Amino acid sequence: MIEDQPASDPICALCQRPVPPHARQSRHHLVPKLRGGKGGPTVLLHQICHNEIHAALTETELARSYNTPEALRAHPRLAKLVDWLAGKDPAFHVPTAGPRRKRG
Repeated sequence: MIEDQPASDPICALCQRPVPPHARQSRHHLVPKLRGGKGGPTVLLHQICHNEIHAALTETELARSYNTPEALRAHPRLAKLVDWLAGKDPAFHVPTAGPRRKRG
């Protein structure tokens, strides 16, 4: 790497697009804190990706079956989001649409 060249932007663990510094972003606990993940591994995500994860899956589902980026990308609703975001600007954001997961 050339010394004066800025490092490339980090990559979103879900959609695999760059996360520029000005994009809405957050860290996601791969195992929810309330399900034993406090202090556990986290991944950087676009905020739109993070919102969709929590709209699609319960904390229990996240802890049991969707606790890796690969498993998250394999979920049908999240795979659809990833496909939809593929051609969008890395800083693109809209509120999460569609039905939310049921609580309880």
